[in-house]
Amino acid sequence: MSYEEFAETANRIWDRVPDAYKDGIDGLVLRQEAETHPDHDDFFTLGTCSTEPYPSGYGGPESTRSILALYYGSFRAVARSDPEFDWEGEIWETVTHELRHHLEFLVEDDALEGVDYAAEQAHLREAGLEFDPWYFQSGLSVAPGVYRVESEVYIEQRWRQSDFDRSDALEFEWQDRCWRLPRPGQLGDLHFIRIIGGLSADAEFTLVLVRDHSLRDRVRRVWRGGSVRLFESEAFAEALRR
Repeated sequence: MSYEEFAETANRIWDRVPDAYKDGIDGLVLRQEAETHPDHDDFFTLGTCSTEPYPSGYGGPESTRSILALYYGSFRAVARSDPEFDWEGEIWETVTHELRHHLEFLVEDDALEGVDYAAEQAHLREAGLEFDPWYFQSGLSVAPGVYRVESEVYIEQRWRQSDFDRSDALEFEWQDRCWRLPRPGQLGDLHFIRIIGGLSADAEFTLVLVRDHSLRDRVRRVWRGGSVRLFESEAFAEALRR
């Protein structure tokens, strides 16, 4: 997509946003350059929301102004590595994402900051770099123990080592169906199991096994300063008949 086509698409999408959600936003700015992560040159920022509060005796959009920016160079860089890159879909998602930053700032809700942190840590993990192993818990909570980070759903299960050792298979529920997969050989402290097979057309799934340490173990680990024992694997999940 050329820059001219990008600008036309972005402005058309911006026009589709209801005016009620644009209160306090001074406009959508399109930049031709790419915006990279300050610590990782191969991570690209597609958009930003720059917000500045103006002191007054009351809150609200009249005292908080934001500017949304989209970086054409970042979109182009990501598109080069993804032959199925959906330009219009990604522009829409980026605009609404940054718009939510502005709305959350107005009500002093920083939930989306956690989502951004989780997404960043997920990219570090995919790149084989050091990451926060608990990042998924900062994602969007969609159900108890279930989190979404971009297009990936994380389903958390807590296990005692003794129960894990006695199990032949693991089961979890998704959208009113029960799914089963083979038990991996090791539990560790955290074990990320990437699910192979189509649970859903619009998401990938990871079952996260979390070892439920006893109080004694927790005290010992804190005292010794132990690191997290982390494992990763893949498994095919089959749907169980009702």
